[in-house]
Amino acid sequence: MTTPQRLQGIFSPVLTPFNADSSPDADRFVRHCRWLLEQDVGLAVFGTNSEANSLTLGEKRRLLDALLEAGLPAARMMPGTGACALPDTIELTKRAVQAGCGGVLMLPPFYYKGVSDEGLYRAFAGVIDGVADARLRIYLYHIPPVSGVPIPLSLIERLLKAYPGTIAGVKDSSGDWNNTKAMLERFQPQGFDVFAGSENFLLANMRGGGAGCITATGNVNPSAIVQLYRTWRNGDADVQQRKLDEQRAAFAKFPMIAAMKAAIALKTGRQDWLNVRPPLVELDAGQQQALGRALDAVGFEMPNASALA
Repeated sequence: MTTPQRLQGIFSPVLTPFNADSSPDADRFVRHCRWLLEQDVGLAVFGTNSEANSLTLGEKRRLLDALLEAGLPAARMMPGTGACALPDTIELTKRAVQAGCGGVLMLPPFYYKGVSDEGLYRAFAGVIDGVADARLRIYLYHIPPVSGVPIPLSLIERLLKAYPGTIAGVKDSSGDWNNTKAMLERFQPQGFDVFAGSENFLLANMRGGGAGCITATGNVNPSAIVQLYRTWRNGDADVQQRKLDEQRAAFAKFPMIAAMKAAIALKTGRQDWLNVRPPLVELDAGQQQALGRALDAVGFEMPNASALA
């Protein structure tokens, strides 16, 4: 049995391209994932910016199978498998582990709010026991601004004690650097890998001993983000970080998922990249023009974007 290697570096919650009828376009999905891998960005497919919670379990399985059939390396994949229904989480997690994925990114069950730490512990423990595979590596997904269900430090500590090795790390999308710093200080010495939830915190996370970041704009700005990860010890690291912050801010003026898809449509000329699945809506013509101006103002580029056309 092969033990998964620890995941490090830059990962992106891969955008899911949709056809006009709102069905996922597996061909464009594979091409986008291959483009990311060519720039050393790992694949956190089925994340928030993948519109994952608008996809069915069957659609996720088919898209994951499409990547595997295309020969993309499972070891560079960290699929999002957390769902409100534990059987769905277990089923998709089992498939990811059997495929050899390097890890899974797992939301807590998020519909019911104000749940206890005990309830969350039982949920994660139920998944681990249900998958029952020593290869499983879980990266907890802490995103309380969206999920409304935080993963507190006390719960991480309990899970680490009960399932050492299986609980491999976290994506901290709280937007609170003090929380990320506390995770680094308390758990990183135990081999628990902390990924920042955006490139805004990449340099600080690396300086604190972190593993990298899992970031939405890795979908469209991969090379610059990877460059800072590789050279964070260099003298120009702070300048690189400020440039990344400026580019992230240009996207953040608009709904993020729609804006990233609009940027790809702009750079490739493929208007079907604008498609999002309801309840999201695409940027209108005026917003697309404003986005283009904002990106030009910060010198935004997409290397080899023609590969996504």
